[in-house]
Amino acid sequence: MIKTTNMLLEELRDYANPKAKLSRMVKQGQCFPVTRGVYETDRNVPAYLLAGSIYGPSYISFEYALSYYGMIPEAVYTVTCATFEKKKKKKYETIFGTFLYRDVPSEAFPLEIRLVQEGEYFYRIAEPEKAICDQLYAMPPVKNTRELAALLSEDLRIEESELWKLNLEKIQFLSPRYHATNIKKLAALLRRRQNEYSH
Repeated sequence: MIKTTNMLLEELRDYANPKAKLSRMVKQGQCFPVTRGVYETDRNVPAYLLAGSIYGPSYISFEYALSYYGMIPEAVYTVTCATFEKKKKKKYETIFGTFLYRDVPSEAFPLEIRLVQEGEYFYRIAEPEKAICDQLYAMPPVKNTRELAALLSEDLRIEESELWKLNLEKIQFLSPRYHATNIKKLAALLRRRQNEYSH
């Protein structure tokens, strides 16, 4: 369970020195510091469940979300998250894992996100279409759709079958909100592919 310092001190208010009691609990492994002011009581909780409490507003996206949906073959161990208007990347190394936060455009930030409940934890994660848009936004622009296709299959190692499952309407809805060449090219690539299949 995620708890803030204030919540824990409130729970320990009957002790003569709640702060000293809290440091003893940390030493005894009854709660674990995640980042400043945030603790977790379960050492074995999966890292992604803590991502939103470490730095926010944020949601899980980029490589971690692509791996979560089975779009890329590799397991991703760093929990990658999207933020907005933070201006710089943030990285947190914790006993639970590594967390990386980077900006996406403010216009795109609130769209196509799922809120998922797992036990008593909640987390936000990008829909597959949003995760791939975020990922492409973070990469250098390509010249044409052929280069984009190579980037998707060789650099990102996205399974082709997964790529064609993406919802073109969602990509077209998201595209103008990024003002990014790569995402316009993705919409064009998917559109062309759909046209080939419909004829």
